[in-house]
Amino acid sequence: MAVADAALPAGQHLASASNTSNDKGLKGGALGLASSVVIGVASTAPAYSLAATLGFIVAFVGVQSPIVVILAFVPMLFTAIGYQELNKADPDCGTTFTWATRAFGPKTGWLGGWGIIAADILVMASLAQVAGQYVFLLFNADGIGSNSTSGWVLLVGILWIVVMTGICYVGVELSAWLQKIFLVLEIIVLIIFAVTALVKVGNGSAGPQAINPSWSWFNPFDIGDFSSFVRGLILMLFIYWGWDSAVAVNEETADPEKTPGRAAVISTVLLLVTYALLTLSSQAFAGTGSTGLGLNNGHNSSDIFGALGRAVFGGGAYGSVMVHLLLFLVLTSAAASTQTTILPTARTSLSMAVYRAIPRAFARVHKKFLTPTVSTLAFGGVSIVLYALLNYTSDASYVIADCVTSLGMMIAFYYGLTGFACAWYYRHNLTSSPRNFLFQGLMPLVGGVILFGVLIWSFHDDWIAPSDVSASYTSWQMGFAPHWDIGGVFLLGVGTFLVGVILMFVWQAVSPTFFRGETLNSSTPTMVRDDAPIENVVPIGGD
Repeated sequence: MAVADAALPAGQHLASASNTSNDKGLKGGALGLASSVVIGVASTAPAYSLAATLGFIVAFVGVQSPIVVILAFVPMLFTAIGYQELNKADPDCGTTFTWATRAFGPKTGWLGGWGIIAADILVMASLAQVAGQYVFLLFNADGIGSNSTSGWVLLVGILWIVVMTGICYVGVELSAWLQKIFLVLEIIVLIIFAVTALVKVGNGSAGPQAINPSWSWFNPFDIGDFSSFVRGLILMLFIYWGWDSAVAVNEETADPEKTPGRAAVISTVLLLVTYALLTLSSQAFAGTGSTGLGLNNGHNSSDIFGALGRAVFGGGAYGSVMVHLLLFLVLTSAAASTQTTILPTARTSLSMAVYRAIPRAFARVHKKFLTPTVSTLAFGGVSIVLYALLNYTSDASYVIADCVTSLGMMIAFYYGLTGFACAWYYRHNLTSSPRNFLFQGLMPLVGGVILFGVLIWSFHDDWIAPSDVSASYTSWQMGFAPHWDIGGVFLLGVGTFLVGVILMFVWQAVSPTFFRGETLNSSTPTMVRDDAPIENVVPIGGD
């Protein structure tokens, strides 16, 4: 127990963490610290995330991209600490959904759970698209691979989702084992890429586009304007996003009160080192120009490693092997992230179903594999349908790109909400020690404030004024105001959130038990069997 009950207000008790981790039917003790860290880091898909996003960050902040990497780490670390502290008291696989419900009430908690699910659904189209493209690029079928909306790319992308859904269905141990292999190889090759690029910049063989690293790259005040900084920051949140998967599998982890939280914090630190090195080396080698290898070249923005790989590793047999290995690792990175995106979403919906926040069918667990069945298959199916629909929209590649950017809104929302939940959850315990004040209160609160600040500013920027559509690739013109456009990022982000609000009220009308606070509140045991009787408890307030 992280906090004594006496430190909480009268009538409020921390959920008991003494129940076995099999209360929802999941396989307890299947993962150790190393496996949890691997899941946390692999979920961010370092190679894929940088390949698909770094160019766009440079377009907003220029050579200041390294400092944006560092500054975005601050709310990530503070939020990870909030996850760690909440998980000590309440190691429930519902994470934000469960914790926000206990802290603020059913509706806030439900929307926190929806934030996780919606973010994961939105990213799947991009992950599948990249995986599909890189299969063809790997085998030198550049004509197909360079066409992101090709029917062949769509088919292979769907097959990747099917395969990864099947792996998640079979078991979390198989998932973790595959992640270890892919991640170790991925990090090794990325480090070789970064070191090779920096060596060539240092000895002058990188080419005329290269620029020597400078301390000025770490000065945030050199960024042109605050809006550009926020746009770069919210894209960087997407690159960091995913480490919370290590906490989502907490009920399948050995020592569930400690290991998942530690894995989340370790994951964010490892990501900082990886991203800072690769951002610095890529920018130094390619420069920030809009032609040739430049990171601001629109032809390179969505795939910087595809553009830089051959230039960094050169020709010959070694260069050819390393280039293809780099392509393979971007492919496996996207595919692995597809897998680790399914894992936390299935467990969030499992927890929501256990507490009657969504239909109980989502709480079914396979008797042999001890994994969520309906939740896993449903998420895989929805992802396939959405990817196919987006692929056949006009300007499909741009719509999918806007999906990635709008993810920042969902990430900032549910990460920030978790930070606030931690500070509120422990509010009566903060004065008990300097350590508790810092780790249970101040850091999570500051992380939440930063993330919600970015979210609000993003709303401002993405609701776009006349002729300024630079924050989105797509836009919608308002009929009653022909000189005003609404950005596609705003429509996707806010629209997805509103869909969640509608679904929440529909389910409240159909099954109000959860929303009356009868199945989950501050006194409910941490993990409840799906078939266990629900005790009569006093509904929690605050919502």
